[in-house]
Amino acid sequence: MIKLLHNKYLLLILRILLAFVFIYAGTEKISNPSDFSQSIANYKLLPIFLVNIFAIILPWIELVSGLLLLFGVAVKENSAIISFLLMIFIIAIVISLIRGLNIDCGCFGTNTGTKIGFTKLIENFVLLIFSFLLMKYGSDFLTILTFKRND
Repeated sequence: MIKLLHNKYLLLILRILLAFVFIYAGTEKISNPSDFSQSIANYKLLPIFLVNIFAIILPWIELVSGLLLLFGVAVKENSAIISFLLMIFIIAIVISLIRGLNIDCGCFGTNTGTKIGFTKLIENFVLLIFSFLLMKYGSDFLTILTFKRND
């Protein structure tokens, strides 16, 4: 099993898949920040003065991390950023489900209209596993820039 996880082709596929998910999510949110701001507000987790700040900053973090991941730049570091975001998304969904909210997740902007729920949790957990694998094993196959550490 460990040998499979070290497979450069598997890691490349996971890297590209995760990158495209976050590039798509980021661009959709950037294209309509006011709707994404409303999606964040629907969770009722942030003070109102932080909602617009998150609606502007979060999609750019997703887009840049996704692009850097796609091109193989600092794969472990960008996977850590994406893992952190996914953990926040999972926590927000769980809290909202416990509170009985029936809202759109806002995951890919407001175009998809996907409701939060068990399916959305599973999707985020799968992406989190992918990002953890990339954090642990990296993926330097077909990268444009590789950083070597002098440990």
